[in-house]
Amino acid sequence: MSVLVLHRNPFAAFPYRRWLDGDAPGLHDRTPYPGDLVVLAARDKIESAGEQLPGDSDHDFTHLELFDTLDDEAVPARALALAEKHRITHVIAHHEADIALAARLRERLGLDGAWSADITPFRDKALMKKLARQGGIAVAPHTVSGSAQEARDFADRHGFPVVLKQREGYNSIGLRIIADRDELEARLAEAYQDGRREDLLIEAYVPGRMCHVDGLVVDGRTVAAWPSQYQYDLASFGIDPGPRVDLTLDVDDPLTPRLLTLIEQTLAALKPKGSRLRTHAFHAEVFHTPDDRLVLCEIACRSGGAKIREVFEILFGIQLAVQVTRAEAGLSLPVVEGAVDERGLLRPRCMSGQVLTMKRPGLVRSLPAVPGQEWVKGFWLFAEEGQVIAPASGSADFLTATVGSAPTRAECERRLRALGARIIAETKIVPLAGNGEV
Repeated sequence: MSVLVLHRNPFAAFPYRRWLDGDAPGLHDRTPYPGDLVVLAARDKIESAGEQLPGDSDHDFTHLELFDTLDDEAVPARALALAEKHRITHVIAHHEADIALAARLRERLGLDGAWSADITPFRDKALMKKLARQGGIAVAPHTVSGSAQEARDFADRHGFPVVLKQREGYNSIGLRIIADRDELEARLAEAYQDGRREDLLIEAYVPGRMCHVDGLVVDGRTVAAWPSQYQYDLASFGIDPGPRVDLTLDVDDPLTPRLLTLIEQTLAALKPKGSRLRTHAFHAEVFHTPDDRLVLCEIACRSGGAKIREVFEILFGIQLAVQVTRAEAGLSLPVVEGAVDERGLLRPRCMSGQVLTMKRPGLVRSLPAVPGQEWVKGFWLFAEEGQVIAPASGSADFLTATVGSAPTRAECERRLRALGARIIAETKIVPLAGNGEV
């Protein structure tokens, strides 16, 4: 047994060797992993989190290669070469941008785990929406806009705003909410300057608050899932100067069972009988409209970003990254324990949430102190004082992140908003002049 990891994250939250060796809550067989651990990692994600790049003696991998970005065209061929050299038997990928390559490698090498056909419904938003609609699930009107004229025709039929996004996009990168004809024409001139393309989706704007449902599927059955609600607009990451709060829904919230049911229906629609996608995390986003409809935005077959994994662990005692790492490595999973409801799903132990602040360009003069409250379960800084940072490049490019808990959603919101206000007050970033000076 040997594993290849495609790693597009900071390293601190992903101690792969420990997890493979069984050093994680809920695991009782702490047997050293017998095979090679080969990692291809993204230098840009490590550096943007403020981590030091690991040297030859600073890691416990059999082999580590750093690329400036895992979007480098050389990555697939290098991954395949390393897989053959180290006789790789399993491929692990946690990031949305890497699960397609992981699937292709498994398929090419005949390995266990999800292959391309299994994950395409979760990556291709056009196919995703088609299958969901066939399963009776509401989705926004949409089309693949191959040309600027097709996008104009769609806007004429459905009116403004419209949303332009990458068909296989993630983290709101490249997503544009277009308010009027003038803005549309500007975007189309840029998007189609090289002619026809099939990688863009245009869809009608759906008003309302965005909810998300996160969960764990083990051997084809959902064992834990819970809904939350963003208290902010995901696409505003580049202009939002305030704290961004995300909260779990209470057990007795009328939306909770409706969202859980919708996502079970969605998973069934996207995973036909015989799917090799058996044990995985998922992250689904759903609009709750002002007229009380639920409209699927999209769903991914991996855990959510930001600190959703940490929030999930507060709720259920389950670390999604540990579960997925060991599942994709062909190892036994940590024991999942706790009271279950009438659906057979684990009941949450409490409510939880996160408060985030985004990077903005300039010189970091001061950063907030580490919170000391008992209810704060995690706090992260992704910059250092004296550092010059760039603006947020996506909805997951944070300056700070905090997760907390409370008995109820209302109390969790009160705590997180008060803490978020302090974090903003204690953060000072000075814009730079064009010559790089303050």
